[in-house]
Amino acid sequence: MLKWTIIFVIIAIVAAIFGFGGISDAAAGIAKVIFFIFIVLIIISLVMAKKIF
Repeated sequence: MLKWTIIFVIIAIVAAIFGFGGISDAAAGIAKVIFFIFIVLIIISLVMAKKIF
């Protein structure tokens, strides 16, 4: 999932360089959402790992 975040960040940066405002805003928004989902899943994984051990 982190791979998709990096891909959308790169798309946002390239689009911002060329001045495509709508595309860069959309890609940056998608990257933020995926990043926060990734963080939540990491926290859940760590909590669940502590319960097992």
